[in-house]
Amino acid sequence: LLKLTDTELESLSSNHGLLIEWLAPHLPELKPLTELCELPTHSLTKLKEPGPHFNTAIPGRKLEQIEAFAAAVGKIENSIVEWCGGKGHLGRRLANNWQQAVFTIEYNGELCHAGELLAKKTKINQHFYKVDVLSANANRHLPKHHAIALHACGDLHRSLIRKAIDARSPAIDLVPCCYHLGHLSPQGKEEEYTPFTEGLQLRLNRDALRLAVTETVTSAAREIRWRDQEMAWKLGYDQLRRKITGNDNYKTMKPINKQWLREGFKLFCSHLAHRDRLELNHEIDWTHFEKLGWQRQNEVMRLSLVRNAFRRPIEMWLVLDISNYLSIHGYHVEMGEFCKRATTPRNILISARKRPF
Repeated sequence: LLKLTDTELESLSSNHGLLIEWLAPHLPELKPLTELCELPTHSLTKLKEPGPHFNTAIPGRKLEQIEAFAAAVGKIENSIVEWCGGKGHLGRRLANNWQQAVFTIEYNGELCHAGELLAKKTKINQHFYKVDVLSANANRHLPKHHAIALHACGDLHRSLIRKAIDARSPAIDLVPCCYHLGHLSPQGKEEEYTPFTEGLQLRLNRDALRLAVTETVTSAAREIRWRDQEMAWKLGYDQLRRKITGNDNYKTMKPINKQWLREGFKLFCSHLAHRDRLELNHEIDWTHFEKLGWQRQNEVMRLSLVRNAFRRPIEMWLVLDISNYLSIHGYHVEMGEFCKRATTPRNILISARKRPF
């Protein structure tokens, strides 16, 4: 692992199948994971052209995701509820294609207002409701409607699943995301993930849930550089802290102010030391500790490949749990990839249709 070049590291990090193949001679137990993680591609419906200025407010990659989702959903026969819909871009696209009314549920009032202006401009029958989807107020919007959600995070997509089942929604199309977000007890403490399906024995904590969504295939090169720098500087500070305190145990760090990354390694460490109530002297060799940080970052990225081999399998387990739960509650369920992973690594679409009996 530690002998991998940067090019080899990048290649293995971005290709799960290749990573499993590379690790299999050393960990043969991993080999079945490739087949277990294979999914069919959703059949695509040809969409109507929406007009020259319909999508001007949508960033490029987001537009690709919306177009792919809309094509994979197939024919929509009921009015639409767009869950956590933001400005309503997805709902507006589907409404335009299928001539259905769309009701966009969004907590952020500014996004609702912006979406209303876009709907008016494009003459779409779209209505916005400022609603907390975790509240009971969201329930009344689901009966008799086709529920859609593209990248609803954590408790937000879990809420949709339960509420849509209770409302006997005729159709649900969901792309889950950020499984780790919001999974807390009423007291705000982290808890193990509670599966939808009873009797499952696998126990996943917040870190395991986060692992499923740590790929960076859609990140810009600049974002990746900032990520690498943050990791290296944190590890460099960790080496400094160990030297000063004599405590050789790793200490988990809280999220940082990203502005600190623009101020140089010395000030970055000063901010962290102030937060940790750690006194720094004037004789520190900052170049030395920054170099140590980059060395550790180099090692961590390579050693993490073994852990990363379980990213897609964990996500598959999570979406299978959701799909099984929907099936138990009377839905015909299909799972598949609605786009290439380069468009978004969260590319698993769960399509559920209420069975007539």
